[in-house]
Amino acid sequence: MIELRHLRYFAAVAEELNFRRAAERIHIDQTPLSRTIRDLEDQLGVQLFMRMPRKLRLTPAGTRLLKESHKLFIRLERTRRVVRATDARHRAPLRIGIADGIAQPKLSECFTGWQALAPETPLELSEMSADELAAALRREEIDAGVSFGLPEDEAIAQEPAWNYPLMAMLPFGHELASLEKVALADLLAFPLISCRADRQPGLVQQMRDIVRRHRTELTITSEASSLAGYVTRIAAGMGVGLADAGHAATLHRTDVVSVPLQEDERINTWVLHKHQRFGLNEDLQRFLTHAKNLH
Repeated sequence: MIELRHLRYFAAVAEELNFRRAAERIHIDQTPLSRTIRDLEDQLGVQLFMRMPRKLRLTPAGTRLLKESHKLFIRLERTRRVVRATDARHRAPLRIGIADGIAQPKLSECFTGWQALAPETPLELSEMSADELAAALRREEIDAGVSFGLPEDEAIAQEPAWNYPLMAMLPFGHELASLEKVALADLLAFPLISCRADRQPGLVQQMRDIVRRHRTELTITSEASSLAGYVTRIAAGMGVGLADAGHAATLHRTDVVSVPLQEDERINTWVLHKHQRFGLNEDLQRFLTHAKNLH
């Protein structure tokens, strides 16, 4: 039976018209190369080369076989590309759940970078609440999640991905809004707007941990269920707020002023996945590594 190996070896000899150069080109010894060419001639029942002292010449049969071999190699390469393209179009997507209404630039950067890194594996994104994210991970309805953090769950791994500095969020015209930096203790002297713990448990927990380091007594004037509701309350002068620099940059509102804090306090964004007894699949592992290495 003629194999592709026979034709590739033959093409090398036919193009070089020299066994030594052909052997060097395809990285084998001359002896097995010569044996393969003899085997090919025996199987075809024709002579492919005229062997003269210090010289090789193609026979008419050899010339025709070289032409047909080139056509075959081209068709094989086209077939390879078509098969790979079909696989890419129909490959199972990487399913990512996004909780807590996250709209940070680094989240978009993460997904843009992934599409450049692994164009053969598309993304399927779903927005959901923190509770829905945890349930979807446990049921393996999604492969990974992005969140400010979930309550501890032995079935779910939570790994830090990136962080942003915490900033003061003030209504336009507020007495602290003209400062270059705001001390967190000064900000917390004003009534604070918070998020609802049942909607953004990870964000609320991070905020509470930070606030407790700077002030023991606090007035919470209102709790918001969404980023839109949070910002609306601040803009309306119902209280002051806190937000990471990523979301502050996303807002671009004239009625809300974001001011850096004097303290270097940060909000972490996490990538999550279900623990797998036999390890994570390759695409998911690559995505997690990519998300944790954003700069």
